[in-house]
Amino acid sequence: MGAAFKRFCARFCCCCCISDEDEDEKTPIFSNETLEYFDREAKKRRDQETNLWSEPGDPSHSERDDDRILYNLLQTRAQTHRGSQGYRRLSVDIEAMRDMRREVRDKWKMILENLGFMQEAESLLTVNTSASYDRMKNAATARSLLQTLHSETSIFNSKEAPPERYLFILDRLIYLDAAEDFVAKARRFYPPRDEDEDDEEEETAINMSMLLSRFNQRLNAGENDDDDDDEGDISGQED
Repeated sequence: MGAAFKRFCARFCCCCCISDEDEDEKTPIFSNETLEYFDREAKKRRDQETNLWSEPGDPSHSERDDDRILYNLLQTRAQTHRGSQGYRRLSVDIEAMRDMRREVRDKWKMILENLGFMQEAESLLTVNTSASYDRMKNAATARSLLQTLHSETSIFNSKEAPPERYLFILDRLIYLDAAEDFVAKARRFYPPRDEDEDDEEEETAINMSMLLSRFNQRLNAGENDDDDDDEGDISGQED
């Protein structure tokens, strides 16, 4: 009845008889720009998770020590009560490893943007687990350039072999005829470390070993169960 009356008013009466509710109902809660923003943020989070792995071709995430440690930490946290002290400690360790990887990635992004790839940097740096070495066009050249970056610059944070994922990025840059320019920029912006910086690098390597040791101790001591049972009060106070 009410809806029919409103239609009658709209057709035969003055506009003051019409309620503004109909217009409000037709107005979407979120604008298209807001929805696009949420979509971009969700995609960014998915890309971040995808780009955790140093070895894109290793679905088990266990070939490299850093991949194996991070994978085990993520699996353990997934089985730990959210909000417990154990969960928070695992999150700190996970973020520490992610920060190390983000730092390297940010260096690459800065150089790419300096070369003019302002809009393309994110897509050039995206390598997911479906990447295939067979699809690389210039694998040998890319590997040679990767070793050059590792030995003649400080773009990577470790003396260990550089992450294989950057082979795919260099292969793309070779295709774009920008790989040599990238290496030149890396030499300029990130020259080799001096002895003091090498000492800091060794400390980072020790921290990686400590993470693995702490993870093994948690498994042996069954720490997760204790956290769930005994530390609920603590988590409630801090959260």
